[in-house]
Amino acid sequence: MSGTAPERFSINQMTVKQLGMPELADACLESGVRGLGLWREPVRSYGLDATAKLVRDAGLSVTTLCRGGFFTAADPEERARALDDNRRAVDEAATLGTDTLVLVSGGLPAGSKDLRAARERIADALGELGPYAFERGVRLAVEPLHPMYASDRCVVSTLAQALDLAERFPAQQVGVTVDTYHLWWDDTAPEQIARAGAGGRIHAFQLADWTTPLPEGVLNGRAQIGDGVIDMREWRGYVEAAGYAGPIEVELFNEALWARDGREVLAETVARFTEHVA
Repeated sequence: MSGTAPERFSINQMTVKQLGMPELADACLESGVRGLGLWREPVRSYGLDATAKLVRDAGLSVTTLCRGGFFTAADPEERARALDDNRRAVDEAATLGTDTLVLVSGGLPAGSKDLRAARERIADALGELGPYAFERGVRLAVEPLHPMYASDRCVVSTLAQALDLAERFPAQQVGVTVDTYHLWWDDTAPEQIARAGAGGRIHAFQLADWTTPLPEGVLNGRAQIGDGVIDMREWRGYVEAAGYAGPIEVELFNEALWARDGREVLAETVARFTEHVA
């Protein structure tokens, strides 16, 4: 092992998505990274059981699985398919050995303008999936996304909205994901982080920086730690004051990073984390 990453550091697979599963595991070992957040699509591509064995043999800890969710369809058949897919996601998380499934809840259905109804359908889905996940040792972590994604990706835009949903259910079933990229702008977020911590509902903590201008489509605009306007140590302070002591996962969607050598990006991310977060 040629590097030593901070103990709580975790790299989300999407940050270095150019690395295949075996190469990613090797790069983690090379950089001293012990935590790894996985995504369902590359896991399926490599094979669920093969991925579970790979990370287990490498001594890596799977900190989260992304993603479940997309619960907002009004059509009964579409909703049934979404619930079935989320049950599979829970089963995949359990196989991979992680206790946290991150949920991106879904945007407005085509032709709808009813945010409240969409959020209520999310609550209905959580009520069905929470007990299923709990029986398999998996917690659901509702992630609020920046409001620019509300129409097409996630009608849950603030931590307060996420907690209003999660608090209908036991904390060991449903909590929240705190992601700096999505929440940095909200001056009520520190109060809501304290609320989440008091209820034992901070199930995941993710980092990405914010720079402008955003790229076309905005999805892949998450900047490397230290390149943007977010005070990462301040945010770490918020979650730790709320009692969170779990992994800190860096999740970046960035075309420029993906165009580079993945091992170099991983080493850089560890160095940025050490400088700006640890």
